[in-house]
Amino acid sequence: MIQLLLHAWGDYITQNDWMATNKTKSTLKGWVAVIIHATIYSLPFLFIGSFNAVFVIWITHLLIDKFRLANYVLQLKNWTFTPNGFPDGTPPFLTVWVMIIVDNTIHITINYLALYFL
Repeated sequence: MIQLLLHAWGDYITQNDWMATNKTKSTLKGWVAVIIHATIYSLPFLFIGSFNAVFVIWITHLLIDKFRLANYVLQLKNWTFTPNGFPDGTPPFLTVWVMIIVDNTIHITINYLALYFL
């Protein structure tokens, strides 16, 4: 349960609008935003995991968010290579929520594996 709470706090409560808006941009500002977000997100995991586990959580969180891995997963799942991974005409609310769910599932799975095995 603590892992889920740390994820929720890190991804939703401590991530501000500036981080969320800029972290996927391919600029210096984008890299700074995603590094700050991944660091703030990962640090509380030191209370429950090893340094190695937290490093894996940090680097994977950074890469997943920076490159929007969830969109690539949706593209493969739906076999639709549009930017959001859904066929044209899919309601926007559906594409956003499914992307958020896929993103969270990837993060939580990696966090669990890192904490359990490292």
